[in-house]
Amino acid sequence: MPNPPDPQLYRDPWAKREAWRKHPVFSRRAMFSKAFPGFGVALVAFTTYVVAENLLAKEKAPAH
Repeated sequence: MPNPPDPQLYRDPWAKREAWRKHPVFSRRAMFSKAFPGFGVALVAFTTYVVAENLLAKEKAPAH
């Protein structure tokens, strides 16, 4: 059985300099959530408002 290759032979000299790209802070999901910090809360509030408005509008008869 042949010996495993020397790890220093295939070592990437730029690995430390490129490691920041794989950090979780720079993931696509994190970048999107940081770009729109209140979007989730606003979406829930707006959806609740629309549903409540439609339910209340069905109960009341038109005023005209």
